[in-house]
Amino acid sequence: MHTLETNRLPEKLWSRDFTLLFAARTISVLGDQMLIPTAITVAVLQAGYGVSGVGYALAAHTAPLALFVIFGGVLVDRFTPIRVMIAADTARLILHGILAASFALGKPSLLLIVTLLALGGIGTAAFQPGYVSVIPRTARDVQKANAAIRVAESLMTVAGPALAGVLLAFSSVSVVLIVDASTFGISALCLLALRLKIPRSTQRTSIRRDLVQGWLEFSSRTWLWGVIVIFMLYQVTVNGPFVVLGQSLITIEHGESALGFIMSMFGLGSVLGGLLAVRLKPPHPLRAGAIAMVSTVFGLLAVALQLSPPMIAVGYALWGVGAAFWLVMFHSSVQTKIPPDVLGRVHAYDVAGSLVMRPVGQIAAGPAALWVGAIPVLFFSSAMLMITVVLLLAFPAIRNLRRSD
Repeated sequence: MHTLETNRLPEKLWSRDFTLLFAARTISVLGDQMLIPTAITVAVLQAGYGVSGVGYALAAHTAPLALFVIFGGVLVDRFTPIRVMIAADTARLILHGILAASFALGKPSLLLIVTLLALGGIGTAAFQPGYVSVIPRTARDVQKANAAIRVAESLMTVAGPALAGVLLAFSSVSVVLIVDASTFGISALCLLALRLKIPRSTQRTSIRRDLVQGWLEFSSRTWLWGVIVIFMLYQVTVNGPFVVLGQSLITIEHGESALGFIMSMFGLGSVLGGLLAVRLKPPHPLRAGAIAMVSTVFGLLAVALQLSPPMIAVGYALWGVGAAFWLVMFHSSVQTKIPPDVLGRVHAYDVAGSLVMRPVGQIAAGPAALWVGAIPVLFFSSAMLMITVVLLLAFPAIRNLRRSD
């Protein structure tokens, strides 16, 4: 982070602006965790669209994020992140409200579900670059800020599925979706209250030029594009299939309440991973993050070995620890090593590259499970996860990247 910007920030982490940003992010993540994957998995299965339908629905939420986030980065750097984030929250409030109404009125078609989730994904594509670019503008200690937000996100990962499970037990999917939609309204109100002054760019450039500048900043950093290329492989072979098959198998074999409990344990593990990231500041953050990712394999193996729900919950908790620690290490590295005026666009390329292959894995999960069986697919994903870790550690630019204070 540049010295001039850092010197303008308060010494304490919990400034008014950071607290509002923290609140906005926390409440919107609560709604997201109620919806994805818990409520959508249960809703699509109850509607009779099967595991493949779950894959299509989840992919519809992810694919637009990967495809449109680059343009979201351009909008953030051009019109300021706060304005773009408020507009995105408003759009998602409306779209998720329509989705709630469609379930309240009856059984919506899979096409309608997919369409509304896809449009909501476009809103997320506009929101995400702004959220990441605002963090280093509200906190002097970027790693501690990221870790604090990650802990809150993890707590919402516990609370979201648990709340969704309670609401599903006593009401319906439409109620869960109404609560989810309302969180975007609350988030927008928190963002409106920010006093953060981010000057709007006065330089008139074309969208093409903005995209090219962002690409040059992204591609000039070997460690950054190296991580993204490796994670493209990870998304299509590990994360995409596991999100679909893991949650679906747990729901089918052990029930909806077990899924809520197990996802809550993942959230508790993520809390621990975030707290570790608050305390530990390794000199080589990506190296430490890659090593921590080894623990995530236990989540896949627990489902693949068809263990009992308590043992699966332990595996998911270990998965949460490693995943949270890696995310804090990676995002802190990006936010402290990229100039603020291009951070939105660079992060957009990061998100696009990271997520573009996840829908491929999600869509392929159902057919692959029908072809060779869900369990062999999960064992394959476990092996590919370990290959991902080896690749991260084998890449010198990633392994040797030093932490920025």
